[in-house]
Amino acid sequence: MVKLRLRRMGANDQPFYRIVAVDARVKRDGKYIESVGWYDPKPDPSKINIDTERAIYWLSVGAQPTDTVRSLLRKAGVLQIWHERKVQERKNIETETQ
Repeated sequence: MVKLRLRRMGANDQPFYRIVAVDARVKRDGKYIESVGWYDPKPDPSKINIDTERAIYWLSVGAQPTDTVRSLLRKAGVLQIWHERKVQERKNIETETQ
């Protein structure tokens, strides 16, 4: 199973996270498949940068985001885009069968 989760980077007291697609059995900071974005919690407001297309790809092939990554995807608007695409695909399938 593939998960979308955070990988901690940065120095002591300066956390910085990469949002990565990783096999669920791998350690938190272990080898990952692909980096899909980053999250910097230190500034106010925090900074989020996500490659929307790659995140949607991983969600579409069944990758499960952790609770924190799901929250970040929601804030970045990725989950809304993914949901709208799924609804549009269903509408297209329904119109083709009629």
